[in-house]
Amino acid sequence: MATDSNSDLAQAIQDVTEKAQLLVREEVALAKAEMTEKVSKLIKGAVFGIVAGVFAVFALIYLLDALSWGLWRLIDDGGTNYWIGFLIVGVLLIILGAIGGLLAMRMIKSGSPPTPQMAIEEAQLIKGTLTSPSPGHPVGPVGSRQAPSPAPAERR
Repeated sequence: MATDSNSDLAQAIQDVTEKAQLLVREEVALAKAEMTEKVSKLIKGAVFGIVAGVFAVFALIYLLDALSWGLWRLIDDGGTNYWIGFLIVGVLLIILGAIGGLLAMRMIKSGSPPTPQMAIEEAQLIKGTLTSPSPGHPVGPVGSRQAPSPAPAERR
């Protein structure tokens, strides 16, 4: 009878080990799938952004050329100083480029790297379940319970 309970215990330990390995593999697969989805969305967005940027650059060239000639027409002194309109537009572009570069640098610094958030939360839940002191009290992001903090000791 003792060997029967030992073999049942060994089988239970083997089952728990297999389930834990399966759980870890599934968590890794979830993280991979989540990251693949995020990266593919980022790539698609980047491609459409690049295409839109190419069209915008060509349109901007024509608009800036027209603006330069229009500014020269406004300040025309009867001479051939048309370069003044192009100079004004060039300085304006440098100022706008500097402002855009500073904004981009600020946004990049404030951005966070993409993380598999769902997989991390699921791993925390599993860890909380496995380290729970009793089955009735789950530990983790969903069922976390903290003991009330003791009242501060009175100073004498």
